[in-house]
Amino acid sequence: MDLHGQRVVVLGGTSGVGLAVAAGAGSAGAEVVVVSSRRSSVDKALSVLPGGAVGRVADLSDPATVRAVIEEVGELDHLVYTAGEPLALMSVIELDVEQARRFFGLRFFSALAAVSAAAPLVRPGGSITLTTGTAKDRPGAGWAVPASICGAVEALTKALAVELAPVRVNAVSPGVLRSPLWAGMGEAEREQMYWDIAEAIPVGRIGEVGDAAQAYLYCMTQTFTTGTVLTVDGGAVLV
Repeated sequence: MDLHGQRVVVLGGTSGVGLAVAAGAGSAGAEVVVVSSRRSSVDKALSVLPGGAVGRVADLSDPATVRAVIEEVGELDHLVYTAGEPLALMSVIELDVEQARRFFGLRFFSALAAVSAAAPLVRPGGSITLTTGTAKDRPGAGWAVPASICGAVEALTKALAVELAPVRVNAVSPGVLRSPLWAGMGEAEREQMYWDIAEAIPVGRIGEVGDAAQAYLYCMTQTFTTGTVLTVDGGAVLV
């Protein structure tokens, strides 16, 4: 996975999967740009990323701001969008439409705005990688909004792969990973969740952010792959 001489922009690249992607790209020789909504997050990420990485602060929930920061960065080889907060479950009967719109805003419309701004700036041979999730494959009660967002991102990925060709567009669909996404849970509850998932899935362990990061790096460097959603869930959708 050689990315020497290439610029990789990771929106949401200062923690969790995004930070692991940025670290992996940097180790593969890329010039990495991470973008986050908080200066403290950017500074913390830059302190652990390979030398040469740079950061930008932008409100990733605002499509206009996302577009502005992409245009400021300029030409790039690979765009990766991993931004997203934990998705709250809500029943259809008790649906909070405004909250649902906010979730769609960050995870779908801001990603779409980033692609719209970046597509003309992607150099030949470049790629765009989005983030979906396994909620679209095995939704449970209360998962209508998360499943819809994940399904929308998958459909978007396929449509963009056709519209933006020869720029390659793919997505990664992680299962539950050990990551800061679950930091809002109590430690005991979180560890029990990890344990229960590890016991239930075929690989027998909880996923790590590095597992998912490898899939994003594959999407950047595998030049014959486009319109594909890579599932990294330890086989969870099978059981």
